[in-house]
Amino acid sequence: MKSDRLLSILLLLQTRGRVPAHELAARLEVSVRTIYRDVEALSASGVPVYAERGRHGGIELLAGFRTDVTGLTADESRALFVLAAQGAHAALGLDEALGSALRKVMAALPEPHRPGAELASRRILVDASRWMKGPLPVDLEVLQDAVFADRRLRLRYRHSGAAQARTYTVDPYGLVCKAGIWYLVADRRGTPRLFRADRIRSAAVTDAPVRRRPDVELADVWAVLKHAVENRPGDLQVTVRVRRVRYDLFLRVIGKSVTHLPEDRDGDSEWLTARLAFEAVGEARTLLPFADDVEVLSPPEVRAELARAAAAVTRLYAENRLPAENCLPAGNEPAQR
Repeated sequence: MKSDRLLSILLLLQTRGRVPAHELAARLEVSVRTIYRDVEALSASGVPVYAERGRHGGIELLAGFRTDVTGLTADESRALFVLAAQGAHAALGLDEALGSALRKVMAALPEPHRPGAELASRRILVDASRWMKGPLPVDLEVLQDAVFADRRLRLRYRHSGAAQARTYTVDPYGLVCKAGIWYLVADRRGTPRLFRADRIRSAAVTDAPVRRRPDVELADVWAVLKHAVENRPGDLQVTVRVRRVRYDLFLRVIGKSVTHLPEDRDGDSEWLTARLAFEAVGEARTLLPFADDVEVLSPPEVRAELARAAAAVTRLYAENRLPAENCLPAGNEPAQR
């Protein structure tokens, strides 16, 4: 294990340049003291590595030192060819680059590991893209340009439920693809924010340099934002019953709000009872697409909210007329089937 760790330290320093000891310790899941002992071991073996103390210090290789490492194990070789998020590479315009890189890696692999790596690429497929996704309003290339050029971004962004887009100037940390959805992770006035790429109406890279918080990386900001999304308080407790035949779909759509699963999930009754937590009464409208396959049992104010919403839909269609701008000209009625 120590030799693997020494190799990992060497590769990280070769790739990143100066790296703080605490960051190496966190990445390799050891103590800072262990990292300094490993640095001494590398130095004793002839690797020109040194450490600098202080706020802006870290561990670094002597300028110009490089080493070629080709001793990949069989598992490491297979792992390289089971690349998740192939759709992500396409969205970033890197599909051809990925194919070219993998061919070069295959050629560099030790001969005994090549058949296993090739078999892994043919037998394991990870498609991280969403079902039936639509085109993004903004080209991800613009967001990439800002991220890699370390420039501020000016966005026109429409929040969920808002009628109009708003303008923001943000300091980007990077892009994240989560379950097939792209997000821009950025600071706005020093506060971390998450922007869904499919809600960005326009984006422009400015000439102003980015103003990120010191010693904060993309992974750090993403962890904070992800925790905030997944742990939003839901003080409104709602009890519902769901038809068993729709229960799996119900969990896929509403799963994040479920706080208690039914005990008879493997029974044969027509209905299952579950408990949900919402932030507000209006959020319960997410149950409407299930029509009569989901019924709210309590509290009364949520039942009343869904009844009002259903009545409004009924009135809308009961009028049996379209707005004038959507009507077809006379003689152009669609053919009956």
